Formats: sequence, structure tokens, C-alpha cells
Amino acid sequence: MNYKIYRAGSWLKRHKKETVAILALGFLFGLPWLIDSPAIVGASATQRELPIYCVDRDNKAVSLTFDAAWGNEDTQTLIGILGNYNIKATFFVVGAWVDKYPESVKALSDAGHEVMSHSDDHAHFSMLDETRIIENLNACNDKIERVTGVRPTLFRCPYGEYDDHVIRTVNAIGMTAIQWNVDSLDWKGISAPEISQRVLGKVVPGSIVLFHNAAENTPAALPGIIEGLIADGYSIVPVSEILLTGEYEIDHTGMQYKP
Repeated sequence: MNYKIYRAGSWLKRHKKETVAILALGFLFGLPWLIDSPAIVGASATQRELPIYCVDRDNKAVSLTFDAAWGNEDTQTLIGILGNYNIKATFFVVGAWVDKYPESVKALSDAGHEVMSHSDDHAHFSMLDETRIIENLNACNDKIERVTGVRPTLFRCPYGEYDDHVIRTVNAIGMTAIQWNVDSLDWKGISAPEISQRVLGKVVPGSIVLFHNAAENTPAALPGIIEGLIADGYSIVPVSEILLTGEYEIDHTGMQYKP
């Protein structure tokens, strides 16, 4: 018998409890990463229903998106910055936010930005049944349409959480679930230079970038990000314009592509 294998086997026998504990800890700490990774889950469950994380494009296009759920400190500032560069973005807004700030929703729409759904109340959708999901989506869509005159076709899951039945239900009512492949981490309160470095270092053609309308340092970071993207040859378009039309598929990483 190979001596190294023998030694390893003997150690495992003598330290059975320690080995089990190490394996258990590895499983527990690794599990959230496995759940959140569409690539890993997709490898073992190729039929999983996924939102669109990014798009397989042959041109350098990118979409900037902003989630609006609670605060409203910087919405008008963001509108001004985007307007200075003639950039159109996509804002995913919660219905309750529409109730509180209808004037901001109208200002976003009047400035040419897409106003799309982020649910009516930022609920955990994986805990809702199909009927409640549809009611929630329609409630938010009704509010947005009353203010903007346009009914949303895109949806971002609250907390970025979803499962098969959530995506299946969203698709069934003719909406498309949109995730992101570049997280600015502005919600963590990191500095403007850190936000800029993250975004510019991770963007690729077809990227969808996540920001928030009330994050502390997003307004300071946004001009440099826009200028950096433009200097690198990117066009910045709303999500509806970066998506592929006609027949498409979504691979195990959440990338939309033409078959």
C-alpha cells in the first residue's frame, strides 16, 4: 500500500470528529455562494428559470440601472447628471415609492428614462404564490402607468431573490425579469473612487450595472463612470435597448443570447 495514502487514512480515522466538523463548516459557508451563483446552479440544473443578468452583444453597449425603493435624496441630482451627458437609464421603482414620490417618477419619465417595476412593496417574492405575485406586479404597474402613461415590461426582483416559480410567473404575464452582472456596491456606502473602480473594471459589452437612487456616493461617482465608459467606446442605453429581440435563450450564467 502507498505509505502516503495509508498515513492519510490513519489520520482520518483518528480525527473523525474534526474531519466531519471541517466538512460541515465548508458546506455551510459555501452554500450561500452556490445558491447565488447561476453558473453553479445551472451546471447541475440546466432547466432552471433565470432572469437576464447580461446580454451577448457584438457591440460595446452597456445599461445603467437604478433601484428606487426607499429614499429619494438624489433622484433629481441623478437626472441632472445623466442629462448633462444625454444618457438614458432604467429606474426600477417600488410601488410604495411611487405613492410617496409621484413627482420624481414623472420627472424620470419626462427626462426620457425608463421607469420599470421593482415590485409594489419590496416583498420576498419566493415566499409568494403565483396569484400574489401577479397581484403585486399589477399593483406596481398600475401605479407607474398612472403617472407615466407607460406600463412597465421589465421587472427586477426585490433583494435580487428569485426561484423558478417567480421567474415563470413574471414571464407568464409578459414581463421580463432583469438582474445585473455588475454590482456597484454603492449600497454599502463605499467611496466614489471605489464605486468607479468596481464598475469600470467589471463592465463588458452587454453588461447591466446596478446602482441605487439614494446611495451616499453614487452622484459623485457617476460622472467619472460615464466619462470612462464613453472614452472606452461604450454606448450607454436603457435596458430595453440592450436586450435582444425575437427568439433568444438564456444560458446558465444568465446571459441572453441568440441560439
